[in-house]
Amino acid sequence: MTRRNIFITGGTGYLGRPLIQRLVSRGHIVRALVRPGSEQKLPAGCAAVTGDALKKDSFAQHVAPSDTFIQLVGVPHPSPAKAQQFREIDLVSALASIAAAKQADVQHFIYLSVAQPAPMMKAYQAVRAEAEAALRATGMNATVLRPWYILGPGHWWPYALVPFYKLCERIPAARDGALRLGLVTLRQMVAAMVRAVEQPAAGVTLVTVPTIREAGGLRTD
Repeated sequence: MTRRNIFITGGTGYLGRPLIQRLVSRGHIVRALVRPGSEQKLPAGCAAVTGDALKKDSFAQHVAPSDTFIQLVGVPHPSPAKAQQFREIDLVSALASIAAAKQADVQHFIYLSVAQPAPMMKAYQAVRAEAEAALRATGMNATVLRPWYILGPGHWWPYALVPFYKLCERIPAARDGALRLGLVTLRQMVAAMVRAVEQPAAGVTLVTVPTIREAGGLRTD
């Protein structure tokens, strides 16, 4: 396994913290962008880089010598009521990170997107699709992960929908949608992102829910 030098945004969040812990435990070098005063929120073994994820010039000069960039910044607990925040935070931070990574000649960009198409959360999908398009336009090698909902601590309420999903997966007309918009666990998501780091894409690779679930069955510890 090649040891990666990783720069990550959103490292103090729901997915960022367990992901950093796993990456550090596997011997990778990890630096995370944080706002001043949030350095202590990072897991042990991760170096802090202070800056503003919405302002490229506040952190772009610190991305090198990383070979991998992971973009996780996003509005917590997305809902249709947060459409404006998606554009002001999710999109602006993604574009800033993409530009900073390109400037630093990063070899592989990993972007947390969302499953699409879907009958709801249209503004959220639109912002993520716009960021995906900007990423493709750079020509960088990239892995784009498209989960729908990540089950984990504080995020268990959709678990009651599991029987409904199982039923839909057995109905031919509903199967594709049920799989594309299926639920994944935090463990599965971390495993899929670790695999993306350690098996970097050539070109642009899309990782959908079935593949995220598959990654969760692999040993990454």
